[in-house]
Amino acid sequence: MSIPDYMQCAEDHQTVLVVVQPVGIVPEDQFFKIYKRIASVSQVSIRDSQRLLYIRYRHHYLPENNEWGDFQTHRKVVGLVSITTCDSAKDWPQTSERFHGQKEVYSSTLYDSRLMVFGLQGEIAEQQRTDVAFYPSFEESPDVERRVEDFVESIFIVLESKRLDRATDKSGDKTPLLCVPFEKKDFVGLDTDSRHYKKRCQGRMRKHVGDLCLQAGMLQDALVHYHMAVELLRGVNDFLWLGAALEGLCSASVIFHYPGGTGKLAGRKPSVSQAADTGKRHRPGAQEVLIDPGALTANGISADTSTEIGRAKNCLSPEDIIEKYKEAISYYGKYKNAGVIELEACVKAVRVLAIQKRAREASEFLQNAVYINLGQLSEEEKIQRYSILSELYELIGFHRKSAFFKRVAAMQCVAPTIPEPGWRACYKLLLETLPGYSLSLDPKDFSKGPHRGWAAVQVRLLHELVYASRRMGNPALSVRHLSFLLQTMLDFLSDQEKKEVTQSLENYTSKCPGGMEVITLPDAADLDGLLCCCCRCSPAVKLSLFSDFQWVQGDVCEVQLMVYNPMPYELRVENMGLLTSGVEFESLPAALSLPAESGLYPVTLVGVPRTAGNITINGYHTSVFGVTSECLLETLPTVKTSGCLVEVIPSLPRLQLSTSLPRSTHTVQSMSKEELCSSVSVQLFNGEKQQMTITLENIGSEEIQTLELTSKIVSTKEKVFGEFLSWDLEDALSHLPLKPGQAVTLTVGIKVKLDFSGQESLLQDLNEDGISVTGLPISSPLRQVLKARSESKSVSSESGKTEYSHVKTLEAVLNFKYSGGVGKVEGYYKELSLGVHVDVEPSVFFTRVSTLPATSTRQCHLLLDIFNPTEHELTVSAKNNQELVLHASECQR
Repeated sequence: MSIPDYMQCAEDHQTVLVVVQPVGIVPEDQFFKIYKRIASVSQVSIRDSQRLLYIRYRHHYLPENNEWGDFQTHRKVVGLVSITTCDSAKDWPQTSERFHGQKEVYSSTLYDSRLMVFGLQGEIAEQQRTDVAFYPSFEESPDVERRVEDFVESIFIVLESKRLDRATDKSGDKTPLLCVPFEKKDFVGLDTDSRHYKKRCQGRMRKHVGDLCLQAGMLQDALVHYHMAVELLRGVNDFLWLGAALEGLCSASVIFHYPGGTGKLAGRKPSVSQAADTGKRHRPGAQEVLIDPGALTANGISADTSTEIGRAKNCLSPEDIIEKYKEAISYYGKYKNAGVIELEACVKAVRVLAIQKRAREASEFLQNAVYINLGQLSEEEKIQRYSILSELYELIGFHRKSAFFKRVAAMQCVAPTIPEPGWRACYKLLLETLPGYSLSLDPKDFSKGPHRGWAAVQVRLLHELVYASRRMGNPALSVRHLSFLLQTMLDFLSDQEKKEVTQSLENYTSKCPGGMEVITLPDAADLDGLLCCCCRCSPAVKLSLFSDFQWVQGDVCEVQLMVYNPMPYELRVENMGLLTSGVEFESLPAALSLPAESGLYPVTLVGVPRTAGNITINGYHTSVFGVTSECLLETLPTVKTSGCLVEVIPSLPRLQLSTSLPRSTHTVQSMSKEELCSSVSVQLFNGEKQQMTITLENIGSEEIQTLELTSKIVSTKEKVFGEFLSWDLEDALSHLPLKPGQAVTLTVGIKVKLDFSGQESLLQDLNEDGISVTGLPISSPLRQVLKARSESKSVSSESGKTEYSHVKTLEAVLNFKYSGGVGKVEGYYKELSLGVHVDVEPSVFFTRVSTLPATSTRQCHLLLDIFNPTEHELTVSAKNNQELVLHASECQR
């Protein structure tokens, strides 16, 4: 026996084996429909008895395995059900002959057989035969299950007859020696009259009768026979059959303790006798007699053995079951030809231990199973072996070990020795390993707490999924897995690995662009779109929305994100735009290039809402390395909402402002740059006046119907004399309504008069330069750089001048309020602000005030020393039309 049945479990020892096979040409789907109906009859209650007969069905069974039927009777094919199609009476002889030929294959062990013929009608079909059932078609076969039950009952009759024959053999004839196939040549020439030989024959037969009792539903009798067989076989060191007797004892005990089953039959109904015994379960350390010695004779066991039976050991406790399994497996291990038996025993023990929740001991049995040599296995058999080992490790909770063997099975699917590698099967098995390595294909699972699992193994597994996808001919799947690898494992990749992965991704996307569509996997599951992490939204920075959370229909609106590039090289991000829902929205994608490991980098995404209403900003989309991905705000760990709701008001006109003055780099105090459309600056001397021309152009699609202008001085430290800003709006208003594309100009006068009295620091500066400063200082402006020449200063000084910094600043805001179109009807308007920054410089100082007597005592002459602190020539005019010319840095009286 070279092929193990990995689905074996302990309760299979009480089943009888029935093979269901097609004869001739039978449609596969129809065959398996009938097979499924036949297999549904898995247990039959025997008439006039409280016993149940359990049936195990197979549609393929090697005849060489049947040769081990004497060793363990549940391996013996005792029933055959053949399914065939026959359209005409002339084909019937050939069909019947094929059926008889099929029976010959298992003739040495068959108890009974049945042939089910579909499609034949007429005289032949009307014959009443027990071994043949005729049906007009596969659909018209209502009594298949009933016929199977009758068939099973006939098997039971033969089984019971054989059990009684073997158990009551008093003929005095020699007990035949039961053998396994490889033993037959070893027993040639043995002394059949020796005591040792007779005990061996008796022990093997006793074990064989125990098997028959177990199959016939006589659990207690089976336990007795197994115990007796163990004692006989242990005395003659018949280790192979001793192991079988111990395994039979374990199986009977498992059936008693776990009526629900340990394997694929778990959940079946216990027999009547088992149900009656359920209340008498063995407790560790308790003694329990399961059989009444006085009743054994009636059950066919010789009366002269009753005293021996009375001393039989009790049903094994759960702990003893495992110990006996270990002992049986150790005996099997002595025979290299019993590798399959040993392996199957390990599997059965593991299933029992799984129910007992003794995972550690179960793993020891599985570890032993790994090293059992079964000779030269085909690649398919290796795949099956590793897959079953994986399932068993999963059964006992060893998830990572289970994943390891499933991955080995996956690699075996594409072994070099296979002519046509099964990449599809390999990929499917690799997918099944993901949970064992704490790996999920859902990116959301990676944002919950610290990383779980071994990252290096997970990266390796993802690379294998990528390669298997490519070999399957599914490049879209390769792109998806590579994108997922970058998103979830980026922190565990070295710089070189990051470069290699991104290069691979670009190579794949050049042939098959990556997208967000759902991909159907080979096992019919769906793989949702993944998000590429190469351009990440910063978890520490919130989303910024401009326009006071109100957008205007038809206007370009902005959203600012903070992103960073975690890659060790420059990253090109293309087609980056907003994801919205609600009103119609035209996104205007952006492209950007992020420096290597850029840190936080602001990105402004823009778009135009085309209708009024409410719009929700759900996230953004990008294209990186050829992969189009979507990032929703709800997936960002620090964003508490699934989207930002913004009101879009009806359309309003758009006003563009330009001035004749240069732009200012200063930000007007108490005003943010977002509140100002522009800012201008000018430098004036105190008392100087200048005109500023403002051009207002309607660059929108709606007419400007109303226009208002107000001003506000925002620097309150200085006292301003007179009007700082002045204008006449009547001319501009006469051009309203201002149609789209039209412009209007407005002149604003700027005049500065500031009070510089009490500038002691300035007077001190003048005194230090040798200029007499006495009397009352008069109001005078101050230049940003005041240069005064001093004769007493060192000639070696660079310019012979001393610099001063006493410039005063005056700031104001011009606010334009305008409206029009549909928005005006609903009461909406826009505001446009212009910042005005003026640096005020000094012009004239009166450094000394003194008097001289006049001709009259009631009058005097007032003498003023005037100083020009500027770099320009000044002319000072008096009321009597007298003019005084002052050169730069000159003082005159």
